[in-house]
Amino acid sequence: MEQALIYAVPALGLVGLIVMAIKSAWVTKQQTGDKNMVELAGYIADGAMAFLKAEWKVLSYFAVIAVILLAWSGMSVETSSPVIAISFLIGAVFSAFAGYIGMNIATKANVRTTQAARTSLKHALKVSFTGGSVMGLGVAGLAVLGLGSLFIVFYHMYVQSVGAGVNGLEMEKALEVLAGFSLGAESIALFARVGGGIYTKAADVGADLVGKVEAGIPEDDVRNPATIADNVGDNVGDVAGMGADLFGSYVATILATMVLGREIVSVDNFGGIAPILLPMVLAGLGIVFSILGMFFVTIKNDKGDVQHALNMGNWSSIVFTGIASFFVVNYMLPETLSIRGYDFTNMDVFYAIILGLIVGTLMSIITEYYTAMGKRPVKSIIDQSATGHATNIIAGLAVGMESTVLPILVLAGGIMGSYAFAGLYGVAIAAAGMMATTAMQLAIDAFGPIADNAGGIAEMSQLPEEVRERTDILDAVGNTTAASGKGFAIASAALTSLALFAAFVGVAGIDAIDIFKAPVLAALFVGGMIPFIFSSLAIAAVGRAAMDMVNEVRRQFREIPGIMEYKAKPEYEKCVEISTKASLREMLLPGAIALITPILIGFGFQGVFEQVSSAEMLGGLLAGVTVSGVLMGMFQSNAGGAWDNAKKSFEKGVEIDGQMYYKKSEPHKASVTGDTVGDPFKDTSGPSMNILIKLMSIVALVIAPHISQKPHSTTLTEKIEIKKEINYEDGKKVVTETVTEIKTVN
Repeated sequence: MEQALIYAVPALGLVGLIVMAIKSAWVTKQQTGDKNMVELAGYIADGAMAFLKAEWKVLSYFAVIAVILLAWSGMSVETSSPVIAISFLIGAVFSAFAGYIGMNIATKANVRTTQAARTSLKHALKVSFTGGSVMGLGVAGLAVLGLGSLFIVFYHMYVQSVGAGVNGLEMEKALEVLAGFSLGAESIALFARVGGGIYTKAADVGADLVGKVEAGIPEDDVRNPATIADNVGDNVGDVAGMGADLFGSYVATILATMVLGREIVSVDNFGGIAPILLPMVLAGLGIVFSILGMFFVTIKNDKGDVQHALNMGNWSSIVFTGIASFFVVNYMLPETLSIRGYDFTNMDVFYAIILGLIVGTLMSIITEYYTAMGKRPVKSIIDQSATGHATNIIAGLAVGMESTVLPILVLAGGIMGSYAFAGLYGVAIAAAGMMATTAMQLAIDAFGPIADNAGGIAEMSQLPEEVRERTDILDAVGNTTAASGKGFAIASAALTSLALFAAFVGVAGIDAIDIFKAPVLAALFVGGMIPFIFSSLAIAAVGRAAMDMVNEVRRQFREIPGIMEYKAKPEYEKCVEISTKASLREMLLPGAIALITPILIGFGFQGVFEQVSSAEMLGGLLAGVTVSGVLMGMFQSNAGGAWDNAKKSFEKGVEIDGQMYYKKSEPHKASVTGDTVGDPFKDTSGPSMNILIKLMSIVALVIAPHISQKPHSTTLTEKIEIKKEINYEDGKKVVTETVTEIKTVN
């Protein structure tokens, strides 16, 4: 039974990849439109691939250095192995490939969505969402296949081959090596997210400032030299970057739950590994239910509610997962369990999973409220645009700050509730439940950039107005779903980071993080500061790159006669080159901060203070980063999303104090400024926060054996099977009994 279930996990990942291939083939078969549309789509695809290749080249140098360091560190402690370097490399490759899958299909689906919009909104939604679902299934399928397969290998290699117990150091070693897979995934995700975010916003800001504000031409006008770079940016940032991002989140969530599951003594039918297997099984089933949910995403005609269709798909996959988790938990887990002295039942685990699903749903609903058109927060920004650019900025900042209140209360309630149900394992499994439907969440998220690109191609191709109207409907909904996806991602990151934090404390052998100790409090403050300097570097990078873009666009308008009269073609490749070089140059320092800071604290303060260990200081650092990073991520993502939809509202006209205002009006110009400020908030620094806090926690977990304070007072309960032969003289019959004893060891 154990063997069947353990092999079912990667099999479910494979199912996701097979369905992904079928959907990808369907998208590819759709019509691409006229020659001009195909040419424009080709520019976008070529630019996106050029960036990805350049990024991979830079990251390959980083990967080589990381592999060497990890291989060396794996030889120096008992609970690790040089194999962690191979695990890291596989995670990095899978993460990069997940981003490529999304970007490849997005650059195919964009022009096909434009062509579909020439016939109906229903068909355009089907093409764009199917393109998004290819990315969602690709990311989830690769994560489950990779994690499940590597766990099988490491479980056999380090545990079963030596006949060791599930709760001992051998399983700790297997999971420590598996953590390399998560470290590789998150490392690539951070660089991809930051690099892609800088790229897309440098192009977007440059295109907006010169094209819309100075030249007075539409956002995606073919005459704007930066418009191709802007559309490329949607793919490398919001698609490839987001794909790598959620791949890393998915893996880290499952891993954190597995690490805590090792500490649970479980007398089950799976050799005692049920608490470790459970999060992987949930993730695999989540893929299946996401596939089912995708069938609900459809509308009847051009008057259909696209947002409602997407919500139906999302909610149905969540409901299916919740129902299935009841049977899975009852089937896999024994009635009673315990972790670190906290007793709970298998039903408590089920309640924690349901709570995770509820928290994820509420986070999406709240984020949608703060960023969607027609709601009070966006309306408040529109109203204050009437009095100028400054009041628009003030309103957007206020909305962003206010938008942290309800999500944090929901998150805090989720943490306390899941802990009350099943201790730290409850918190981790709640995060795993929340992330189970990642395939659907990412499909909805990736649909947005595809629709945005489709609108850009429609504008550049000068297609009829009704085509752009249909793509605008999809784009506006996509903008809201993107914000909701970011809210979902940051919530899952908070729960995952807490689980990783708990795993770190166990592996590092510390009993508590005492902030009354001055060095720990100092580390807490340093941790709280890191999201601010990280955001500063990312936003400043966008500003510098955007200025280069602005100067280039102005130069082309000035030096190439005939652009404004459609008589000359702009030099699109020059703008693509500016964004590519700037993003690759600027992504290194923020990424280095996330990777190096935990190492500096962990190793740099070993033995410096008598009463305080470096492990405890590192715990303080992680606590500061997590709290500050979650708040910064929510604030920036929601403020940026609200500014963006406030600007989009003017396209159909808005009423302010009884007067109607449209595009090119003074309030609209103020909203463009707000959107420009919000761009790096919502697409560069904001979404990077969830990777930042998880990556630092994973780095801490990987180095924990090196700075461990064991032996310590915490006891681990280990299940040891002892076979005792007891012979009874009953004629010729000999009876053999197998006795399972529970032994407590330090």
